[in-house]
Amino acid sequence: MRSRMSTVALPLAMLVIALASASVPEASQSTAPAVTFHKDVVPVLQKNCQSCHRPGQIGPFSMLTYRETRPWARAIKQAVVTRAMPPWFADPRYGHFNNDRSLKQTEIELIAAWVDAGAPEGNPADAPVPVVWPEGGWQIKPDVAFELPPYPVPAKGIVEWERIAFPAPFKEDTWVTSVEILPSVPAVVHHLCFGFQKHRETTPYGVYQWMEVPRDENGNMLKVDGTTTGPRKGLVLSRNAGSAEVTRRPGSPDFFHEGTNEFCYLPGLPYEDYRPVNAGMFVPAGSDVIVSLHYTTTGLAVVDRTRIGFTVSKDAPKKKFLPQDGAEGENPPVARQQANASLAIPPFADNHPGPVAMIDVMKDVELVWFRPHAHVRGKSVRYTLIHPDGREETLLDVPNYNFNWQLTYRTSIPIKRGSKMRVQFTYDNSTKNKYNPDPSAWVRYGGQSWEEMGTPNMGFLVDQNEDVTNAIIER
Repeated sequence: MRSRMSTVALPLAMLVIALASASVPEASQSTAPAVTFHKDVVPVLQKNCQSCHRPGQIGPFSMLTYRETRPWARAIKQAVVTRAMPPWFADPRYGHFNNDRSLKQTEIELIAAWVDAGAPEGNPADAPVPVVWPEGGWQIKPDVAFELPPYPVPAKGIVEWERIAFPAPFKEDTWVTSVEILPSVPAVVHHLCFGFQKHRETTPYGVYQWMEVPRDENGNMLKVDGTTTGPRKGLVLSRNAGSAEVTRRPGSPDFFHEGTNEFCYLPGLPYEDYRPVNAGMFVPAGSDVIVSLHYTTTGLAVVDRTRIGFTVSKDAPKKKFLPQDGAEGENPPVARQQANASLAIPPFADNHPGPVAMIDVMKDVELVWFRPHAHVRGKSVRYTLIHPDGREETLLDVPNYNFNWQLTYRTSIPIKRGSKMRVQFTYDNSTKNKYNPDPSAWVRYGGQSWEEMGTPNMGFLVDQNEDVTNAIIER
């Protein structure tokens, strides 16, 4: 009996010892520091998320505090694991961008571990110092700001592109170093852009002007001969700010400078800031602000009150911003050829190439941002630099363009005069495109969201001395 018990007890004892030994790694793992909100997660949110996820911004909920963030923990994990958030669409194989806000894999794993552990709060004393965000909903703290007239957007109907002029809010020669455009109702703003020009006696202040655009029963643009592809020239509509009375006259708009896309609000585009690269845009005293605005109806009548804020400097920075069509439309740094008006996307086409944009570089410049613009059928865009020796280099590839997040991709690339840029947009008019309002329709060039375009916007800088050198070469 004693022998039988010994033969049973020995294996049991060995099993207990084995189990105890096996549990040691688990015990050591459980003693590892837990991932907590205040110590581990908040630094990631401050760097990548809070600029949008705070009161008054585009994010649907705030991530400033644990109480605000905790109910969304599982949704946050899903968004970061799938890389849907933070929004960033550049292919990492091409280019380097100093505003890349995509998460590193280690940051994604950290957030996932936090959620999987039950989203613990941890010790508030472990949290970094809170970011002090500017008041009033701004992402930059403006030195100067002004508000556009209240704009009543109807519940239904088509609102065409309009322009309106105001005196610039500067009393003397000024260097603008950053700009933020802040709509009060972002959902209805298709775009709102502006540029500066010297005041002209023919430029009226506070008057909206736009061209008549004949349209078919589906809202698509018509030419006079009945074919689709462009607005009819020659009939200008206008109304005073604050008035609903519209007048019509033959001719052209009173605004000299049509290129008003130096600074823009677009869905997902927060601001333009040249301070980190010691640059600015020179605005002479007495200049005007020419605003190009386009509202889209959403089924709910609203009034938008957009504010524009600037940081400014009286002293010239080292580098100077050049509008891509040139200051006052003169001496542009680039020249573009693109048959945009010929764009015609067949029904159900899922990868249709648009007209190629070929851009000649006219000056030695520093390319500092890309801002590709298309509408809801936009699928992808690629910028390819062709060096003077013929060598080709992809600078930006966006394989999954998103109309709801029209980002600026900030970079720093010296480009020699004589180079060329080839820009190719593609479009998805198929049922696979969840934003497509009608896959069965032909889609042609136009300014409304259900029409299409492909605009390869770019921003350029030159050193102050180089700007003088370029001017001498051109003369």
